[in-house]
Amino acid sequence: MKIHEFQAKAILDTYGVPIPKGEVVTTPVEAGRAVERLGGTAVLKAQIHAGGRGKAGGVVLVSSPQEAEAAAERLIGSCLVTHQTGHEGRVVKRILAEERVTVSRELYAGIVLDRRAAQPMIMASGTGGVEIEELAANYPERIIRVVVDPAAQLQSFHIRRLLSGLALPQPVQSAATGVFSALYRLFQEKDCSLVEINPLVITAEGRLLALDAKLNIDDNGLFRHPDLEALRDPDEELPLEVEAARFRLNYIKLNGTVGCMVNGAGLAMATMDLVKLVGGEPANFLDVGGGASAEQIEHAFRILISDRSVRVVLINIFGGILRCDRLAEGVIQAVRSLQVTLPIVVRMEGTNVEQGKRMLAESGLNFMTADGMQEAAEKAVEASQQAVQGSTCDVQSS
Repeated sequence: MKIHEFQAKAILDTYGVPIPKGEVVTTPVEAGRAVERLGGTAVLKAQIHAGGRGKAGGVVLVSSPQEAEAAAERLIGSCLVTHQTGHEGRVVKRILAEERVTVSRELYAGIVLDRRAAQPMIMASGTGGVEIEELAANYPERIIRVVVDPAAQLQSFHIRRLLSGLALPQPVQSAATGVFSALYRLFQEKDCSLVEINPLVITAEGRLLALDAKLNIDDNGLFRHPDLEALRDPDEELPLEVEAARFRLNYIKLNGTVGCMVNGAGLAMATMDLVKLVGGEPANFLDVGGGASAEQIEHAFRILISDRSVRVVLINIFGGILRCDRLAEGVIQAVRSLQVTLPIVVRMEGTNVEQGKRMLAESGLNFMTADGMQEAAEKAVEASQQAVQGSTCDVQSS
C-alpha cells in the first residue's frame, strides 16, 4: 500500500526524522493562508502516488500568498501526467505547502527488501534528487548498499559504512546517524516494503531535512496497523485493483490482452511468462488463492472482463486446496451469470480433474481446454490475436 508524501512525512516526524514545516490544503484559499503562515514564500507540491512530479509541473515555488492561490487554482483538479502514472495521469486533489529552504547539498537514503538476500537493504548516495534513477542505472557504484541481518539488527558498523561513503561534514554526521537509525526502526515496526527520502538535504544553515518522503507498506502486514490502513487513498489506486481487494483477490492490471486467472503466485508468474514466450502479453496478474469459492471465482471473472483490453481469458489451475470440480462449478456459474462472450481457455490439473473437465464439457458453453501449460498459453494467444485482428477489420470496414 502506498501513502501520500504528507502522510509519510508525518510518520517520519514521529520517529524523529527532521522534516520541513508544512500544511496540507485542498483549496486555493487554504493555500494562500498556509503560505502566509509560512512567511510568505513556500513550495507547493501536488500530492499524488507517483514520482516525477517536479518535471511534470506538480512542484511550484511561490513568493506570496497571491501566487500560491493562483498556482493552487491551476493544480487542484488538474490531471498530472508523469513517467510513473502512465498516459492517464492522476487527478490532484490536495497540495502540500511547505517552507522553502536553501539547499547546500542533496543526498539519498532508502531501505528496501533485498529479496535475494532475504534481508533489509539500506541504500544511500551522496547525490540525490530527480536524477537518482539515472544515477543508479548509469553509475551503480555511487549507490552505497548495506544489507542488515534482522537477527543482529542495525549496528554501528553499518552506519559507519554508510557515512564513510557519503563524506558528510562532521556536524551533520550525528544527525545522519539518527536518520538512518530511525528509518530502519520505521521499516521494521511498520512492516514497510519501501522507505525512501529523496532528497535528504543539507541546508545552507547545516540542517538535515527530509525534503521528500515515500513509504510503501506491505499489504500482508496491514492487519497489524489499522492506523496505516486508514491512510489508504482509493482514488490513487486503479478501480479494478480496489474492487479485487474487496474480495481478497490478488490482482494487478497490466497492458496486454490475455486475461489470466491462476491459483498461486508462482504459477501465476509462470503462466504470464509462458504467455509472453509464445508471443502474447498478459493483461493482468490474478491469483484467486488456494481455497477460492464459486462466488470468488465469479468476482474474479467480473473483474477480468471489466478490463476492455482483455480479448481472451486463460484459466490455469492446479487443484490442490481448490478442487478442479469446484473451479469448474465457479467458472460455469460465472460465465452464465455474467454472459461472458470472450474465448475461455482452461487448463487444470489435480484433485477431481476428470470430474471438472466433464462438467465443463457438459455445460454447453464454449470452453477450450488444454492438457499442458504451453498448449494453454498458445491457444490463448492465438485466440487473442484473432480477436484483435477481427476488431481491427471491423473498424476498417466501418
